[in-house]
Amino acid sequence: MPPTKTNIFINSRLIAMLALGFSSGLPFALTSSTLQTWFTDANVSLIIIGSLSLLGIPYTLKFLWAPLMDYYGFNRLGKRQGWILLTQLGLAITLFSLARMDPVSQTTSMCIIALLVAFFSASQDVAVDAYRTDILAPEERGLGSAYFVFAYRVAALLSGGFALVCADYFGWQVTYNLMAVLLLLCMIPAYKAPHAVEYAPAASSLFRSILAGILDLMQRDRILLLVLFVIFYKFGTALAMSLMSNFLLHGLGFSKTEIGLAYKVVSFIATVLGALVGGALLIRWQVYRALLVFGLAQAFSNLTFVALAMAGKQFWLMTVSIFVENFCTGLSTAAFLAFLMSLCNHRYSASQFALLSAIDSLGRVLLGPAAALIVEGVGWVQFYFWSFVLCFPGIIFLLLLKEKVSYAHAAAD
Repeated sequence: MPPTKTNIFINSRLIAMLALGFSSGLPFALTSSTLQTWFTDANVSLIIIGSLSLLGIPYTLKFLWAPLMDYYGFNRLGKRQGWILLTQLGLAITLFSLARMDPVSQTTSMCIIALLVAFFSASQDVAVDAYRTDILAPEERGLGSAYFVFAYRVAALLSGGFALVCADYFGWQVTYNLMAVLLLLCMIPAYKAPHAVEYAPAASSLFRSILAGILDLMQRDRILLLVLFVIFYKFGTALAMSLMSNFLLHGLGFSKTEIGLAYKVVSFIATVLGALVGGALLIRWQVYRALLVFGLAQAFSNLTFVALAMAGKQFWLMTVSIFVENFCTGLSTAAFLAFLMSLCNHRYSASQFALLSAIDSLGRVLLGPAAALIVEGVGWVQFYFWSFVLCFPGIIFLLLLKEKVSYAHAAAD
């Protein structure tokens, strides 16, 4: 049912985005920063703690099993909600199991269970992305993405920040049990969420369905330019953020408390606010206009870090820089997610969105070593200037795709 003017800002589909955003944002820190803190607290070796970063592999490889969620479904629950509920149940069970383990005596077992948590979390992301793509009307995609980002960041703050406070007072077992209970509670709004339209598999076998989904995406007009745009639209911003903690701590000499206040709290508020503003503007703006304006804002926001690198340790300037950069990132994220949704054919929305998001993540995955070499070679001022310059290839690709992006929703619907 298309939204009306009276329900464009709040309706059952958008409320579902809040619930699913929270559910998607909760597990990530529990297998990354929070789990690393638990292992550190238990005096586990640094090599093992460093190896925990490998738990992020399912998030980068999720496109490999995403086609299963396009092909197989659940009669009563529906294809999208069935997979969402199944992964949420898997998350709750594995988190309850993790809570009962000891990092010292059960290190290997904990790592295996944590890998299962990451697998279910990545799988939930696939199902939720597909549901969001299928359920939202074109004019709701920006606002729906904004609501999703808002709830995701709140949940990430809960599992990455509040969880540490909870563990300090009540212990790790209580903390992980609490997170598991929250995942179980998330199943209620997921079950009650509006049902997306069901599409039959496009082929008679899983392999042919996978092939059909890939061919459908590859046969899009100007697909090479589209892929390059997806890779480079956030490339400069990803470069700027890749060494942010090191820049603030060692490059400028800020304390951990100062960084915690500005980098964590301010960035959270700015990203959420930017996503909400971007989503609201997307109700009136075409996605091309939003991508262009927000992309330019995203590029010029990197210049605030050039000013910070030149000025040195200035807390007020750090706060302003972080707010501006994250606000502009929130704007562009809302538009970019709406655009990715518009590219997906509803028959293959799980596999196509997972593949597109994997392509988008290439820059962030590969930038770490390159960023360190740039800083060592030219220093922080030039590093952030180049992060500004490298925002423009994505904008150039966008300009070349103006007609395609303006009418991308017509190809998907």
